[in-house]
Amino acid sequence: MTITPPALSVFEALESEVRSYCRGWPAVFDRAQGSHMYDEDGHTYLDFFAGAGSLNYGHNNPVLKRALIDYIERDGVTHGLDMSTTAKRAFLESFQNHILRPRDLPYKVMFPGPTGTNAVEAALKLARKVKGREAIVSFTNAFHGMSLGSLAVTGNAFKRAGAGIPLVHGTPMPFDNYFDGTVPDFLWFERLLEDQGSGLNQPAAVIVETVQGEGGINVARPEWLRALAELCERQDMLLIVDDIQMGCGRTGAFFSFEEAGITPDIVTVSKSISGYGMPMSLALFKPELDIWEPGEHNGTFRGNNPAFVTAAATLDTYWADGQMEKQTLARGEQVEQALRAICEEQSGTRFRGRGLVWGLEFDDKPRATAVCRRAFELGLLLETSGPESEVVKLLPALTISPDDLDEGLRTLARAVRETA
Repeated sequence: MTITPPALSVFEALESEVRSYCRGWPAVFDRAQGSHMYDEDGHTYLDFFAGAGSLNYGHNNPVLKRALIDYIERDGVTHGLDMSTTAKRAFLESFQNHILRPRDLPYKVMFPGPTGTNAVEAALKLARKVKGREAIVSFTNAFHGMSLGSLAVTGNAFKRAGAGIPLVHGTPMPFDNYFDGTVPDFLWFERLLEDQGSGLNQPAAVIVETVQGEGGINVARPEWLRALAELCERQDMLLIVDDIQMGCGRTGAFFSFEEAGITPDIVTVSKSISGYGMPMSLALFKPELDIWEPGEHNGTFRGNNPAFVTAAATLDTYWADGQMEKQTLARGEQVEQALRAICEEQSGTRFRGRGLVWGLEFDDKPRATAVCRRAFELGLLLETSGPESEVVKLLPALTISPDDLDEGLRTLARAVRETA
């Protein structure tokens, strides 16, 4: 008897093996609204992933959707390169009025391309151009993107190996608490800078995440960030803060570095800057660094006007006052209490985070993946992070209701118990 194997789905038959999230979440999703996603079989999932941080305001936010529909229906410009458009002007005015001016930030705004790694590449290129040097310092367990320049300042060995060529001109240094507090901050870094025999070329810049998302939710202390900023100033290095995942309110304040009271020379922003999950990124830098020649860095899709529309609506709706930050910090306290209770019940676990980004780490490293798998079966979307996928990462929408947040946290606790 001949047994005919089941037909492959079009995803398996046609799509590359590089796909990843669909392997952990074996469903075909059809609709999404707020903090929920729905598959084609009618199952409902509570979303604690938020498009890897690109959906801080939830799926199909009605305010942003209305602005987008109105713009499309009036035949607003869709593709604009770096042409001046009414949509871009509205975004720049909202960004200046709601974000830059209230924080006394002097930044010029560059639209380098649609994704976060485009912004990082532009930041690295500009730093090298300004300083006339090649070396960039990054930190252990950093993640800055998948293009070659960004990979050169990324720590993850698996992702770096995908480049297929040597990744040069990047030097890693220990992130905050890398040595569990046994070594004074920046002892190694500063000694290398001052030693003419160290072999470290004078860096053009240092690039850092205030909270390492992909690296395992590693939170830099404000005093560590201030000391890093002071070191950069003393040693004539530019400070680049990668705020691609932790910006746009994820940690509470609009920029994650605000708590530390520092003003980076360059800031990269992407993911939730459009508010609606559409591709958009920014490189922000101090005016004196704006030495670009016209067209020296460009990209076909750097003028995503529908993203400008939803971005402006996001800023006008959520950032005209301080309520978004207060709400995020309150939701963060709710998460912290739930994670503390889980860790008190389960040995071999730790938690850490800020605002609405949190990580639950397991000494038994494979258990984090098992927890995420069980959570999916229970209707909750979670991903792992960390160099060995040992951390369960919580990244709910900033607009999530207290009840939905509580439901997701109870589901997480159940998944942890059931994988013990």
